[in-house]
Amino acid sequence: MNRIVVERRVNDDGSLQLDLPLGLEEAGRDVRITIEPVSLKNEMTQAEWQAGILATAGGWQGEFERPVGDVLEERNPLS
Repeated sequence: MNRIVVERRVNDDGSLQLDLPLGLEEAGRDVRITIEPVSLKNEMTQAEWQAGILATAGGWQGEFERPVGDVLEERNPLS
């Protein structure tokens, strides 16, 4: 049996109705249904964002070094 992903909206009364025709060859088989809410990818609370930032503490491995920058040209004073 292949994995099937179906997105449906919960009814106004809080119920969810699914009708999944799987075919006669799947008749009598056990299936597992997992319900997980669909959320927007950018939906994050401030506390979740802060926890993610704090989780990166100590993650840097290596040396800190400042790359050599471009040499600024010498200019005559304006006055």
